[in-house]
Amino acid sequence: MEKEALCGLTPADILKAADIPGMTMPAAISVANNIYKKRLRDISEFPKLSGKLKNQIDNLFICGIYDPESSVVSSDGTIKYLFRNYAGLVFETVYMSDGKRNTVCISSQSGCRMGCPFCATGRLGFMGNLSAGDMINQVIGLPEAGKVNHIVFMGMGEPMDNIENVLKACTILTAQWGLALSPRDITVSTVGILPGIERFLAESDCNLAFSLFSPFPDERIKVVPAESLYQASVIIDLMKKYPVKKKRRMSVAYVMMKDINDTERYLQGLKDLLLGSTIRINLIPYHPVPGDEALSSLPGTMMHFKHELVISGISASVRRSRGADISAACGLLASGSV
Repeated sequence: MEKEALCGLTPADILKAADIPGMTMPAAISVANNIYKKRLRDISEFPKLSGKLKNQIDNLFICGIYDPESSVVSSDGTIKYLFRNYAGLVFETVYMSDGKRNTVCISSQSGCRMGCPFCATGRLGFMGNLSAGDMINQVIGLPEAGKVNHIVFMGMGEPMDNIENVLKACTILTAQWGLALSPRDITVSTVGILPGIERFLAESDCNLAFSLFSPFPDERIKVVPAESLYQASVIIDLMKKYPVKKKRRMSVAYVMMKDINDTERYLQGLKDLLLGSTIRINLIPYHPVPGDEALSSLPGTMMHFKHELVISGISASVRRSRGADISAACGLLASGSV
């Protein structure tokens, strides 16, 4: 019988899977603590459990924590890691530190099936969904695991296309028996899969980031195929009306391309879409994928957009690019490039 990995399970999952006398909820919570907080890779080393219980657990489970296969470091200190899970799926993870804020950008899928042409992951195609354990491994499997205090689901894949595993990963990341991070320090990004967004908003307190590209539906659909099924205007309207609690942040990611979506017309379109809401807009420089002639908007243009949005009453920021020289920046992740 193939053993199940403990990494990716909740205490309730462990209790259900391990029909063992003496495996109580407190014992299952202790097991979870040993995996997520202590990052132990040998069941025999688990404290607070009897030798008999540890042997019984060992007969059914493996710890399931694994290391990245390789890594590459950017000139700005950003580190990109390549992982391969037990099923052979490969995926990339990015670690960024600016002192007090240590962020991991994790993948939710190997590849992606959204088909956005300006994204290297989208061009790669879809290989498979990652489990909650695969997502958690991208945090606790890193050498910097003990320093991580922010998580963004902005790596490979569309999180709302794998919502069940993403929700479980968010539970593990925020639970006291898990990594005990605040939901305010976790952001999940999407191009707009409405059923997944609705579940995410209802079942999680983590932040939501919506990738827009264009405020105009007829133009957005050309680069974000999901627009044909789930219109951006409907998603923005849901974000505007959804009760915000516990300081949860709703934001829009707007990748800016020179002479494509950075003219005054687009600036007005963003104002019309977001005015009167608490949604924040993050302006992001475009990172060209191989063979693409499009360029990022100039810094001056991006600052102009920010200024005009802010004086209109819309919260806005320009996101600094990290890791572009190692293809670790937004839209550049494609397995095997480490």
